[in-house]
Amino acid sequence: MTPFILDRPAANDASTSGQHIMIIDALEKTYATQDGSLVHALGPLSMNVPRGAFMTIVGPSGCGKSTLLKLLSGLLPRSAGSITVNGVEVREPQRDIGMVFQTPVLLPWKTALDNVLLPARVLGLEMQRSRVRAQELLELVGLADVGSRYPHELSGGMQQRVAIARALIHDPAILMMDEPFGALDAMTRELMNLELLRIWRQAGKTIVFVTHSIPEAIFLGTQVMVLSKCPGCIVDLVTVDLPAQRSLDIMSSDAFGVFSKRIRRQFNTQGFI
Repeated sequence: MTPFILDRPAANDASTSGQHIMIIDALEKTYATQDGSLVHALGPLSMNVPRGAFMTIVGPSGCGKSTLLKLLSGLLPRSAGSITVNGVEVREPQRDIGMVFQTPVLLPWKTALDNVLLPARVLGLEMQRSRVRAQELLELVGLADVGSRYPHELSGGMQQRVAIARALIHDPAILMMDEPFGALDAMTRELMNLELLRIWRQAGKTIVFVTHSIPEAIFLGTQVMVLSKCPGCIVDLVTVDLPAQRSLDIMSSDAFGVFSKRIRRQFNTQGFI
């Protein structure tokens, strides 16, 4: 299969650095197995992420979606290619990147507020100012009154909101999210989708969001990156020109159906649904 290649300006182009917050060039990941053989898991993959975008990523199981997010976050070393964020090459976790995982990973012996403050303590940020910001972030995610509660006193959706606030405490430019709502029930997931769009608009961040759900990818995204089966390569990059203010009703619109059909066609071509 011929991978989808996005025409892009050179990485050192000044106009590119202003318009695009992340530049990915010929990125690849290869793993060594126990018997010494090599598994080509991802790439080559090249594209730009526009500043302020909500980029969603979909693809068949095992195509490398989560691997890609870890590479972009600096949590995994790449095998080839380059990643730059705001002109700085990513080789390790960056202050400009916040991460939200599939599960909230909250410390059970700390309150919601103290969980949000964890990155500030690790990074050595000024705590009085960080405490004010942590409370503001809890308000942003709709949890203004739960700062003194412990994780076991919060629902799954509330715990994930705390995780989102924690990822924003150090004011990163990009928020990476790896299937953050996958463990939630359908109704809570829809509510969290609406809340995340509100948070994205208010916080003004760039978001890169991995999901198995095509409707979720379209509903949230300004762009949808469609990956092929392993090794994952970009087979389509869909610009979702739906209104910025979205309600759940938009999922039943003709335009939404067109985007869904286009993405599903890629999976059907590859033998996946």
